[in-house]
Amino acid sequence: MATTASPSSPTEIDGLGGWYTEPHQDDLWRYLEAGGLRATAIWHRRAGKDDVAMHWACKAAHKRRGNYWHMLPQAEQARKAIWDAINPHTGIRRIDEAFPLPLRKRTLNNEMKIELKCGSFWQVVGSDNFNALVGSPPVGIVFSEWALADPHAWAYMRPILRENGGWAIFITTPRGKNHGWKLLQAAKAAKGWFHQVLSADQTGVFTQAELEEERLELISEYGEEMGQNLFEQEYMCSFEAAIMGAIYARQMRKLTEAGRITAVPHDPTLEVHTAWDLGYGDATAIWFFQIARAEVHLIDYVQNTGKDARFYASALAGQELELRNGRLWRGNPVIGAEHRQRYRYGQHHGPHDTAAKTLAAGGRSFGDQMNDFGYSMNVIPATNQADQINGARKTLESCWFDEKMTEKGRDGLSSYHYAWDDKKKMLADEPYHDWSSHPSDAFEIIGQVWQPVKAAEDKPKPKFLHELTADDVFFPKEQQRSKMERL
Repeated sequence: MATTASPSSPTEIDGLGGWYTEPHQDDLWRYLEAGGLRATAIWHRRAGKDDVAMHWACKAAHKRRGNYWHMLPQAEQARKAIWDAINPHTGIRRIDEAFPLPLRKRTLNNEMKIELKCGSFWQVVGSDNFNALVGSPPVGIVFSEWALADPHAWAYMRPILRENGGWAIFITTPRGKNHGWKLLQAAKAAKGWFHQVLSADQTGVFTQAELEEERLELISEYGEEMGQNLFEQEYMCSFEAAIMGAIYARQMRKLTEAGRITAVPHDPTLEVHTAWDLGYGDATAIWFFQIARAEVHLIDYVQNTGKDARFYASALAGQELELRNGRLWRGNPVIGAEHRQRYRYGQHHGPHDTAAKTLAAGGRSFGDQMNDFGYSMNVIPATNQADQINGARKTLESCWFDEKMTEKGRDGLSSYHYAWDDKKKMLADEPYHDWSSHPSDAFEIIGQVWQPVKAAEDKPKPKFLHELTADDVFFPKEQQRSKMERL
């Protein structure tokens, strides 16, 4: 049984009518109707999350002229799941139901954009290139499949919506306790946020017999453990279910349980090393770590997209750096990075493409450019991906993470996963490339270098002649160790 939406629902603006909300969707719709600006809806699969969000966007577009986005994790996925998708119950394209043709001025298929007669624009976009989209800032954004999206997208868009009084709706099913779960907790604590978790046994969308049939089909397709986890995740909205194909989630969970994600302050007596994953269209990720005997202390993390060497050199320095006539000039502190002025750097480790020379940079590499600002990059040769992952898993056993400064990097490690190969009915050999790849690829470099770094730091300093003892002269270091062991 369905209940009719508000009399001023978007499909009734031109007297078309015909769209209905289901009872479980009413609370969210009423919140939005009342002027609510922030909502997170953790609803089970096929609960109508995207449909409600699209209909609301159409209504909002007629109430306020502006740009509205429906954002999925990747633009390619957005076309398949939203732009070209057909409602299996009606046989009509989803966008045609939410934005009926009589309301449109034109439809731009290549851009996945609709211009409405009222003067507003609605567009389907991907969070994989969110920073390239801000030409005409949106006044309303739907973050669909938020738990799979790049969390930096919200950090980037939040100030824009705050300034223009726009709204944001986050709709998703769980993917472990990553940024999707954290946003839900923040929504519960924040004043004015709508938050709701609806599992399939609460909405009436499925009968118990249908749910059991779906559970058994998932087990048949994915196996007992993986199929059950998928059912609990997608239909029961469980944040505890294991992420399918997760690479580091188990290790990260162990670190949490062991209390090793906590305050890990910078130790001024130790050098700070960095590990990088480079990107320009993609994100560049940097881990900052210190070696304390047999422990790796992750004290800081930086990630950004579309920035040059000067930006990252300034981020490392904690103050603006600039080259003037071949000389290095230091300017104002970088807001949020001032603490890095206290870092005493050791080695900066970059992937193999750090040394790649590009025409855009005048035939110079990223490493060459960083060297101009006083940062020498150690290029790590490409190695087998499986070996890198195994090394990173082993390294995690020795890690401590600063809870505040490394949150975004840790979310990436927890979300990193292998893709599912539908043809072979098994996990793919290579990790799935998305936003979580960047912090994970950078961390894998730590797994390749931290033992050599440790050995270099533990190497005793040479002694001058007047500092030598009789044992130093007459007994080599190995004999001294043997002597102590006998004692």
